[in-house]
Parts: sequence; structure tokens; C-alpha cells
Amino acid sequence: MELAGRLVDKNPAFTAVAPNITPGGRIADWSDTELARAIREGIRPDGSIIGPPMPFAMYRGLGDDDLASIVAFLRTVPTVENDVPPSEYNIPLPPAYGPPVESVTPPAPGVTVEYGAYLAGPVAHCMECHSPMGDKGPLTDPENLGRGGFAFHGPWGTSVAANLTSHPDGLADYSDDELKAMITKGAHADGSPMMPPMPYGYLAGMTPEDLDAVILYLRSLPPLPDA
Repeated sequence: MELAGRLVDKNPAFTAVAPNITPGGRIADWSDTELARAIREGIRPDGSIIGPPMPFAMYRGLGDDDLASIVAFLRTVPTVENDVPPSEYNIPLPPAYGPPVESVTPPAPGVTVEYGAYLAGPVAHCMECHSPMGDKGPLTDPENLGRGGFAFHGPWGTSVAANLTSHPDGLADYSDDELKAMITKGAHADGSPMMPPMPYGYLAGMTPEDLDAVILYLRSLPPLPDA
């Protein structure tokens, strides 16, 4: 059932259902260009807007080659026949999430703050989930970026995104090794398991260099108290 669609979130504002994006699903007749635009800009081939919680504010920064690689990967996953209902929104969706994105050149790979920001932003969208939620989406301005406070409700209960800044409320007292275990293993510093929905299994696939770059970036975030 990988990528075959599921209910993502149900709340008073919307019922978000992730569509089947295997080759046998909703994207079967979309061109590579149309699929890339849907991922990065949130616009379907018919011009309709894809709603939250897909993180378009972050995905708009995906580099051209990385976006093309994602599209190429989606074309290779096994076809799954699984019909899911469309999402329903009780809130108005914007006409667009921004101007058209013509081209994006990401930072060069390496253990740098810039590349870590790219991985924690457009690629893994860590900073969206770990920033406070406002009326119009995540608050990723300098006064709020990385402060945590976003509550996730699921069958596990309620988990609240942690503060990722260098403030004592955040990561100041954690070692790099402790942070790596939190990111890739879902384990607190004392060894106790962390809660979903952070995708530890996927983050465990990062190269050591990419993980070092992410941590270097997180260490660079200005100290902000918990949201």
C-alpha cells in the first residue's frame, strides 16, 4: 500500500485525504511536468489547488534536479489499485501559493549551514512542522521559526512538535549524538521512545554527511522560547 493513499487529518477546517500516487492512481495520466508542478506549486493539471497540509511553502524551494528525481521515483513504484475519496475543505483555498516557480538551484551538497537549511526546509520540511501554526499556516518568520508548539493528533494521542532552536527550551542542552538518535531512531536522550508522526524510518536513510549538515543548521537557529 505504499503511496496508495490514506486519510491524513480530519478536523473542523478540513478532511485531508492523501491520494493514490502510484502509477495506477490519480497521477496516472499526468505528465512529468504536471506532476512536478503539483508537488512544488500545489496546482493540478486542471488548475485546481491542492489543499493543506501538504507543505508547499517548503516544497517551492525544491531544486530542479531533486524535484525531477522525485517524479522519476514515483514512476517506478508498484501500481496499487486503491480508490480513496477526495479531500474536503471547509475553508477557502488560495488561488495559488505564490507566483510560478521557474527554476530553483539548491545549495551545493556538503556539511554546511546552507545545505542543512535546504534539507531541513524544502526536502524534509522539518521547519514547517516544528514551527507554530497560525491562521494561515505555519509561522516560519524569524520570530517563530523552529519554536515548536504544533500539536499532532492521532491514534497515538497528541504529540507536540519540539522547539528546534538553540534556546534552553530547545536543543541547547543536547549533544550532537543525542540529536542524531532523536532524528533517525526516535529515541529521547534517556532512551525512551518518541511519539509519531515524525518519520524516523525515512530520516534514518540520510547519509552521515546530510545528518551532520542538518544538525549544523539547527545549531545556527537563533534562540527562541517555546511557542
